[in-house]
Amino acid sequence: MESVGSIIVYAVIALAIVVFSVLAVTTRKILRAATYLLFALFATAALYFKLDYEFLGAVQIAVYAGGIVVLFVFSILLTSKPGDNSAKLASKKRALGLTGALAMLLVAGYALVSRVSFLTATPSGDNPLMNEIGTALMGTGHGEYLLPFEAISVLLLACIIGGVVIARKR
Repeated sequence: MESVGSIIVYAVIALAIVVFSVLAVTTRKILRAATYLLFALFATAALYFKLDYEFLGAVQIAVYAGGIVVLFVFSILLTSKPGDNSAKLASKKRALGLTGALAMLLVAGYALVSRVSFLTATPSGDNPLMNEIGTALMGTGHGEYLLPFEAISVLLLACIIGGVVIARKR
């Protein structure tokens, strides 16, 4: 059984992830949104470290908190005026967004409840080995993720090229 301190640390990390994620999508200043995203990514890395996934925590900090957020800030500074506020959402768009968020919350909750039994299942505590994680991420077989990984890298390259093209037009 886990200690009370471990559960409290998990609750604090989960609360930080939720709060900073909500702040990232609700703030009207774009640089603040990028900063809140950075904090949410650091909290996610803290969660990885708490679960004893040191490698994934380090990758989270180096790749996402370091590289991706720097790319976002670079793109923001190239394409917009960072001090400007974004336009306020019309009430019809806000209602549509809240409806979509509620629908996704219900789908995620159903997926969580249908896959995990909170009363009978006990976690095994066995962590997969790094070579198993690497094979799952970079393999080409069924249930492995090399193709999505490559698709995301092409998407990021297209975003970088698009940012440079937009910046050059100014």
